[in-house]
Amino acid sequence: MTYTTNTNITILRSSVLTDWDNADVKLAFDPPPGMNYSTDLWAPELHLIDNSWYIIMTADPNFDTPSPEIDMWCDFNCPAVHHRMYVLEGSSSDPWDSTYTLKSQLNTYDQFAIDGTYFQHDSGLYHIYSCWYRQYDAWPANLCITKMSDPWTVESNFTERQIISTPDNPWEKTPYGRPFNQRLSSNEGPQQLTNPTTGQQFVIYSAARSDNRNYCLGQLELIGDDPMNPSDWRKNNQGCVFYQNPKAEAYGVGHASFTKSPDGTEDWIVYHGMRDPANGWSARTIRAQPFIWNANGSPKFPRPGYG
Repeated sequence: MTYTTNTNITILRSSVLTDWDNADVKLAFDPPPGMNYSTDLWAPELHLIDNSWYIIMTADPNFDTPSPEIDMWCDFNCPAVHHRMYVLEGSSSDPWDSTYTLKSQLNTYDQFAIDGTYFQHDSGLYHIYSCWYRQYDAWPANLCITKMSDPWTVESNFTERQIISTPDNPWEKTPYGRPFNQRLSSNEGPQQLTNPTTGQQFVIYSAARSDNRNYCLGQLELIGDDPMNPSDWRKNNQGCVFYQNPKAEAYGVGHASFTKSPDGTEDWIVYHGMRDPANGWSARTIRAQPFIWNANGSPKFPRPGYG
């Protein structure tokens, strides 16, 4: 497992999905100063593609503090305006023994890009990430998709980039239910999820704002054959599919990933949440729970908890 440290990329290894306090720790990547990827390293993900390991991450050059000449172009301010996506490549087929080196910056057309992930499909490899409509929009944050020729190269040009989800539901905004608030409207943290029985393809993403109680998970399903066609995606507009559970002191649950139990018999969701929503990002902890599947093939997530 890997997670946001802000300063580097760290990998944890545990034989028990519910015990990360006693995990082995490996420093996978420590960026040199003065580079475009030296600070604010967020949302790293470890992926196995064609028997090689890759870490996809977002980072910026200087703690993302835009100059007044940049900030003036944004309607509100420019949070994360300099964040871009990067790929690290492992040196072997073993994720723990690998040495990771910077392979490439992913082309996001010199625009804001965070929380990128790979989407593997029969038609090829895709990059799905959180994006703005234009370079200085600042809000809302949408989900964009581009086609890739390999894990470090985007082949789509800007006009071919597609937006497959926008935060147009009240539950995707903050404060919760505020229908016209664009400033705190977000779709981010996308993650591919495949039903192992039916083969149905989903993207589970995070909605609303990551530092408060309303952060939750939304769901897209690929119902057509072309991931680059927005009409081939169907959003669950009924509400969050995974959301806060005050009875269990679980707030702001989001940015999930998915894995199997060590024996391969169970599907698990790994996510972050907060016991105290008043303390924002600093209060987040890692949680993991098993989940099952609905009769229609969609994931049936449990109520979140604290362990």
